[in-house]
Amino acid sequence: MALFKTRGIIIKTQDYKEADKIVWIFTEKLGKVSCIARGAKRGKSKFLSTTLPFCFGDFVLFKGKSFYNISEIEVIDSFQGLLMDLETITYASYFCELLDICLMDEESNRDLFREVISAFYLLKSKAVDIEVLTRALELNVLRATGYGLDLEECCICKAKISSSDYVNLQYLGGVCENCEKINGMAISRASYNSIKILNKFPLEKLARISLDKKIKKEIFDLITIIISQNYYRKPKSLEALKFLKGSECNE
Repeated sequence: MALFKTRGIIIKTQDYKEADKIVWIFTEKLGKVSCIARGAKRGKSKFLSTTLPFCFGDFVLFKGKSFYNISEIEVIDSFQGLLMDLETITYASYFCELLDICLMDEESNRDLFREVISAFYLLKSKAVDIEVLTRALELNVLRATGYGLDLEECCICKAKISSSDYVNLQYLGGVCENCEKINGMAISRASYNSIKILNKFPLEKLARISLDKKIKKEIFDLITIIISQNYYRKPKSLEALKFLKGSECNE
């Protein structure tokens, strides 16, 4: 029986049979995997407190017929403190739902994994603007799954552009002044330039970035549309985020 040792973070759980749990883990080495935690619902189980959403740790897994099975978990950070604050639990839940929706099973992406863990620690410390952090993480996820925005050149004629006031949602790129602006969304140049910065900026340095409410709203609206049109379902947590910030819903 081959054992797989990998670092990971739990993004979703579901009760299974009388005493077990199905646990979805975004792992560093294996990508997103679904696992069985045997006996995790029993009061004396070693998995009772270690198979909660947001738990980050070192996992020992072995492959079963339909699922991986969890053999051991060593928790590095449970991130359960995020549950004490409405804002942090909402954003953490959104991070997890976004990963669950956007990632294919067993496709490893170590760079994205590191960014996700950084995002959780930044959320925990509240060291950066949470909305800016969320937009930056979304851009990372989009890029990692093949839907990244290319804002360095016109998506129609491929001419280099320094800025634009339009994003084509079919080709996921900026449009120059010489090309037709259709199948997309108008956006201020300030928001366009801010997305360019967020596309390249390491998450741990986001404390340097400050965006006004109008720019945040425009970027939020654009990314929400891209996520909604390119994945198999729309994250429900987005509605909670909109409610939190008093934003209007984009249907």
